[in-house]
Amino acid sequence: KMYRTVKATSGRQIFQPLHTLRNAEKELLPGFHQFEWQPALKNVSSSWDVGIIDGLSGWTSSVDDVPAETIGRRFRYDVALVSALKDLEEDIMEGLRERGLDDSACTSGFTVVIKESCDGMGDVSEKHGSGPAVPEKAVRFSFTIMSINIRLDEEEDAVTIFQEQKPNSELSCRPMCLMFVDESDHETLTGILGPVVAERKAMLESRLILTIGGMQRSFRFFFRGTGYDEKMVRELEGLEASGSTYVCTLCDSTRAEASENMVLHSITRSHGENLERYEIWRTNPFSESADELRDRVKGVSAKPFMETQPTLDALHCDIGNATE
Repeated sequence: KMYRTVKATSGRQIFQPLHTLRNAEKELLPGFHQFEWQPALKNVSSSWDVGIIDGLSGWTSSVDDVPAETIGRRFRYDVALVSALKDLEEDIMEGLRERGLDDSACTSGFTVVIKESCDGMGDVSEKHGSGPAVPEKAVRFSFTIMSINIRLDEEEDAVTIFQEQKPNSELSCRPMCLMFVDESDHETLTGILGPVVAERKAMLESRLILTIGGMQRSFRFFFRGTGYDEKMVRELEGLEASGSTYVCTLCDSTRAEASENMVLHSITRSHGENLERYEIWRTNPFSESADELRDRVKGVSAKPFMETQPTLDALHCDIGNATE
């Protein structure tokens, strides 16, 4: 897709000297396009190349010279979103034309729905190299632009001008952060993804002003964390692992209850409630024994750090299908 885009934007074939290709590629990389946020994003670094977390000494400034101790590389979230939107510029303009909308009238009211995904990539160790010693596991955080809608007037229904046809394809899934870390390492994962969560939270309260089709337009973003598997949801929500007595990430049922009652399962807990339970787990205000305390917090054992939408998770679907 990248080379198709290179050809589309340049109109030239891609059999060219490498430096020409490199220059065309730079336009596709985050950091190339101008944009602004209204109001400005709170608590977000103003430099876009926050790319590298060096395991020893914090941030380094360069994106290209990767120190040997690097454990994570990423783009700033909003910069990556801008790059993704610019990549869809032709699709957006085409969508406006197909709906018979005058593109000069459509400068605001765009909403973009983002699916977020995060998963472990398994064993990535060097089998017989002499490179730096890094953890053998890697985790990748990525996002997909699922749809773009526009609402021209307050009372009108939103019109969909772009819908991702293959939302699970690697072509539409854009990697934002790669880290050498085991997905079970709650602390390191929190340390690396913490700033990502802060950026995402800031973007929810602001509008992106970006030039699409030669005119400035404003976009609002909605994020749906539906690309996490159950293990990652448990990790992000601070729950016990999947072998826990408490089978579900969204309600308090135990294995025994789930096997007896296939029907009456409902989503009973929120992110905020999990935070309260973590505090109970941490402070043990009633001086209970380990088993009593565990029964009280129903499997919440670490601090959750990323709110997940209370959508139906895999286990509730299984119970609904009577396969538990």
